[in-house]
Amino acid sequence: MRRRDFLTASAAAFVAAPIFARAQQGNPPAGRQYFELRTYHFATAEKQSAFESFLKDAAIPAFNRAGVEPVGAFKPLAKDNAQLKLTADPLDLYLLLPHNALDSFLSLPAKLAADAAYQEAGKPILTAPKSDPAFARYDTTLLLAMESAPRITATEKSDTRLFELRTYQSPNEERAVNKLAMFNAGEIPVFTRAGMTGVFFGGALAGDNLPKLTYMVTHDSADNVKSHWSNFGKDPDWKKLSGNPSYKDNVSKIINIFLRPIAGSQI
Repeated sequence: MRRRDFLTASAAAFVAAPIFARAQQGNPPAGRQYFELRTYHFATAEKQSAFESFLKDAAIPAFNRAGVEPVGAFKPLAKDNAQLKLTADPLDLYLLLPHNALDSFLSLPAKLAADAAYQEAGKPILTAPKSDPAFARYDTTLLLAMESAPRITATEKSDTRLFELRTYQSPNEERAVNKLAMFNAGEIPVFTRAGMTGVFFGGALAGDNLPKLTYMVTHDSADNVKSHWSNFGKDPDWKKLSGNPSYKDNVSKIINIFLRPIAGSQI
């Protein structure tokens, strides 16, 4: 490709890139991490269980050797998600991978391919045949940490803690940038005062159903979820932010799911 054609193509690609993604890019994003959030889907509970063991024994140690830590691994249970009206536990697993730089995300597949211990320990999963795949598919979203919460937080472990993963879709890119600004303007500290511990807060750079942002908070018990959100709604700073007309209509849909950590999760 001639240099002039390359520059033209590069400029066109930048113009086509979502405003929401471009608005988040620092130069560089001073200490802000990138988060890769994967959702694995399984055909059977047995496949899901086998993949849990693979994550614990092979994948998470390999991610750590590649410089990705702490790694979060979670699964949803029907009992925690009455809002979804489930009749059985979902056959999904969620994996949260924090990266200190974009290159960490880009180079991870090559590092795993070169990790002999990982390739050997994970061989049954990594080389599962077409006739008997280890998982159906997986989806991934790449997020950039918000300015006011630049890094992941590994929360204190307990048997009763419950994670809540929430995604806010916006009607357009301008309103998505606006919602991101709302979080950075003081929304994040409200969670702490309400009794919830933030794990990560990020705006999506790539993934499905864009534009959106996603974050995760922890409740010390499922029994306290309602009271925590009640505290959030009554917080003076939240009332001030939510009453600000400049933040009107910046969320068109909220998706939330409650998750439990699986064996091997470092969060």
